[in-house]
Amino acid sequence: MSTATDHPAASLPATVRRIVSRPASLGRATDRQADIRRTTDRQGPGRQGADRQGTAEADGLAIASFLLGLPGLLLFNIVLGPIAITLATLALVRGTSRRGRALLGLALGIASLAILAVTLVTSHGVLIDIGS
Repeated sequence: MSTATDHPAASLPATVRRIVSRPASLGRATDRQADIRRTTDRQGPGRQGADRQGTAEADGLAIASFLLGLPGLLLFNIVLGPIAITLATLALVRGTSRRGRALLGLALGIASLAILAVTLVTSHGVLIDIGS
């Protein structure tokens, strides 16, 4: 004959007794749910939103590098070329989904600096000659 004090869970509160005495099949399901909760807690709340925002920001950098590299081929090479290179590099490092556009912006930035170098060499360092 067993009494209430023989069982180790008898001295625990009612909610704890229910958890201790539940069937093993329920325990497996709640263990999986607890694992999922722990994984989600490690990622932090809003982590997926932050990843999406970071990707969107990197996509914007890729587009900006392309849009600044294109006119940089003809105008303001010394300013727009390095900016296009910097923005494209940042977009690639941050993992943009528009990788091709970032690479194109990088190539345009490098090409604009190459055009600037060729122009400086062929014109002997004079880009604009107003007096002649």
